[in-house]
Parts: sequence; C-alpha cells; structure tokens
Amino acid sequence: MPTREDAYTLMTSHVHNLSLQRHMLSVEAAMRAYARKYGEDEELWGVAGLLHDCDYEEYPDLSQHTQVAAVWLGDAGYDKRVIYAILAHNDLNLETNPRSDLLSKALYACDEVTGMITATSLVRPTKSIIGLEASSVRKKMKAKGFAAGVNRDDLVKGAEGLGVDLNEHITFVIEAMTGIADVLGLAGSDA
Repeated sequence: MPTREDAYTLMTSHVHNLSLQRHMLSVEAAMRAYARKYGEDEELWGVAGLLHDCDYEEYPDLSQHTQVAAVWLGDAGYDKRVIYAILAHNDLNLETNPRSDLLSKALYACDEVTGMITATSLVRPTKSIIGLEASSVRKKMKAKGFAAGVNRDDLVKGAEGLGVDLNEHITFVIEAMTGIADVLGLAGSDA
C-alpha cells in the first residue's frame, strides 16, 4: 500500500482548498486515535481519514463523490478496506457498501463531527480548539444557522453506529484534533 506521504501528495494534488485539506487532516487525526483505541492498523485508518474526501473539490456531486476517489485509489494500489470505507461514508453508496465494519463506521462517525468541532473552535474568542468542551459543541449543534453544512443527524447517527456516547465521541475527537491544532489553524489567535 502507498505510504502516508503518498496519500498526502495525492490529497493535495486534488484538494487545493485549505479548509478542505484541514478537514481531511482532522479526520485523519481522529481516525488514528480511534485505531489506537481499538487496536487497529493506525496507518490504514489514518490514510482512510486523510483521503476520504480527496475527490470532493473536483467532484462535489454526491453521485460522483467517492466513486471517482475509489478509481484513483484502486489504480494507485490502496488497500481495499480503505476504498470500501471511503465509499461507505457516502450515503448514496450504502446499498453496495454498507457500513458493516469498524473502519467504515469510524470514518462516518469522524467525518461530520470534525466539521462541527472546527466551526465551534473558530467562533471562540481564542479561535482555538484548546480547552474546548463537548458541551460547547453540543450547544452549537442546537443553533440551526450555525455551521449549516454540518448534518446534525449524521453526527448523531455516526456516534450511534460506532457504539459510543455522543459526548464521549466529541471529547475524544477534540483530543485527537488538539494534537495537531497548529496544523489545523486551531491553536489560537496568537499562533
């Protein structure tokens, strides 16, 4: 399987939007943390997180999103489990790629929550993820106009599918993202 560096190069060659790159790095961090928690292959899980939206900037139509990535990744020799999880995170693929394994459930669970955590961090006076609590994220989830692109139902269903409490899931992902806060632009307004 290609290396993490290969995956990063592939991602940045197709994704030029810094916010989308940071989203993918956030999901990678969360996936690596869950891989460690569950005793799974951290590199495999991290690559799935890093590449899950690698085709989205060029192919935002959900009928194409992940389908194009699957071809790219297959041609490049990525593990079939990574490709399956990426396909399964798009609801339009569930008939052929149901979230039936832990990797695909974790990827789905980490995707939307990272967006809500990032948005919540950026409206704090410090513009930092450091010290962010799940209760603040949950409060922002209730504000309908806030981070309107984040699907609240997917957030809840993701945690349920992974079999974790939503507050614990949010806290866990905050901790994972905090480890790379500087890379994500979430280390604070002074950073």
